[in-house]
Amino acid sequence: MPEAVTLHASCVALGDAGILIEGPPGSGKSDLVLRLIDEPGYGFGHLVLRGKLVCDDQTVIERRGDALVASCPKPIAGLFEIRGQGVVKVDHLPEVKLVLAVKLAKAAEIERMPEAAFRHVAGIALRQIGIDPGQASAPARIRAALTAVSHA
Repeated sequence: MPEAVTLHASCVALGDAGILIEGPPGSGKSDLVLRLIDEPGYGFGHLVLRGKLVCDDQTVIERRGDALVASCPKPIAGLFEIRGQGVVKVDHLPEVKLVLAVKLAKAAEIERMPEAAFRHVAGIALRQIGIDPGQASAPARIRAALTAVSHA
């Protein structure tokens, strides 16, 4: 039987790669997902990467062999909270293979030249980066990290 865990996290797909975004309530998870959906970019690749919602605020992660697959709890599938507007219904993907984890933090708390970090879920190590969601470059930094990981 596959291992599954539900995390207080959002998830967005960039192409076929899932990005897990973790942070405490009010830290900017939904805002960052919105920006990744609304602001397509290239990272270090040659293809435009525009985000597609998988889930907002709660993510179910299931281990399938040596991969982690993210999906949304059914009651909130396709629902997205926009602060100041409320909850809206949006197109979403039912699931995505996770490739990168993002830990939200203030810029001053993020090391300039960190050692490689990993987020362990269900016995699988997922590459993790720190991002300050308030910085204008936050979506570009995620796309850059994703394309750097994909081409490594």
